Amino acid sequence: MNTHRNARMIGLFSGFPEHHFTDAHVEVLRANLPKRGSIVMISADPENSAQNDDDRDGMHEMFAERGLGFAKRHVIDRRTDAAEAVNLVREADCIWLMGGESTLQLQLIRDLGLDTELRESKAVILGVSAGSMNLGRTVAYLWDDPHFYEALGLTNITIKAHYEEGEWFVPRLLEMSKTHPIVAMEDLSAIFVKGDDVWKVGEMHLFDKGEIGPVTDEKLKELL
Repeated sequence: MNTHRNARMIGLFSGFPEHHFTDAHVEVLRANLPKRGSIVMISADPENSAQNDDDRDGMHEMFAERGLGFAKRHVIDRRTDAAEAVNLVREADCIWLMGGESTLQLQLIRDLGLDTELRESKAVILGVSAGSMNLGRTVAYLWDDPHFYEALGLTNITIKAHYEEGEWFVPRLLEMSKTHPIVAMEDLSAIFVKGDDVWKVGEMHLFDKGEIGPVTDEKLKELL
């Protein structure tokens, strides 16, 4: 069991092809975001400031169109100094780890001293794609040299976002799962963690011991 989970709730999202939350997502978010003063987004493409500003506004619109807008919205990237980043995270009601390159996001978080801040935060902490992967204790790196590397550890669940049957990375997931279970999440799926409770929304698949099986809430609790 992860002893560093202080967040009001943690949410792991795979992806939003049409850039909208589902009704099931909204039900959970509405119940857990009664206060929406500030949302802070942490980039996974830290040098691309113009794109980060566009993504900040676009992601906030996903909340706003469902009546869940925030009074203030911010993005943390390489323009943000460490003191400002720490203050933004400490004052946030919701922290959103953006999609992109997981290693670049993790390096930004560590350079700004935000890894400890995230583990101590009592905000709602959400991730999508690379951001969701980084919320786990380990990330499954699938490309030229497949391996696991240490991430933030807000949950013990290791995920692979944007799963589709027959994708090129499936054999690598099967091989890597012989040493560590991986939850492969289809787009529009989500895993929510609140205290010691965990539940799923949407379709996902468990890669474990070289085999593919179903994901249940009970299995997620074992992984937690």
